Amino acid sequence: MKIIIAGVDEVGRGSLVGPVYAAAVILNKNLDKKKLKDSKKLSKKNREILEKYIKKNSYWSIGSASLKEIEKLNILEATLLAMKRAIKKLKIKPKQVLIDGNKLPKMKNYNLKYVIKGDQKIPEISAASIIAKVSRDRLISKMGKKYVKYSWCKNAGYGTKDHLFAIKKFGITKHHRKTFQPIHNILSPR
Repeated sequence: MKIIIAGVDEVGRGSLVGPVYAAAVILNKNLDKKKLKDSKKLSKKNREILEKYIKKNSYWSIGSASLKEIEKLNILEATLLAMKRAIKKLKIKPKQVLIDGNKLPKMKNYNLKYVIKGDQKIPEISAASIIAKVSRDRLISKMGKKYVKYSWCKNAGYGTKDHLFAIKKFGITKHHRKTFQPIHNILSPR
């Protein structure tokens, strides 16, 4: 009998806006694992194609932690919370959960193991990275339609030159993470 493995990855930790997302994925044995790569190594178009393919051929779920939770807990704890939520939402319970990175959420009755650079080594984690990235990018793009000046459709809320310039020129939005360094520095200059 095959061991049911779930891969978990997060996206949005370093972004200056919005929630942090995590995805958990259990791949169907018929899925072509050779197609899967770390989401950062794929073009936007390829990520979107693969996201549909993975969703059609696996058990998957998404968990998130809100902006409020990030501000209250800190980004690491919020990320672990998003991972925990994604794992618990899976329709079937995995025997083993492989998580990208070097930290694990606290969960009783789950066999959790972290894998450094897991999104490059483990197909289940690569799949999770793709689903998490496409899902969060979609949300930030949608939010960005209301805040065009910040170029979120292009930068996904990360601290690019354009985004930092827009923050300095137009101020912050209700979606910005006020506890994050560049924004915190702008809000409370020395």
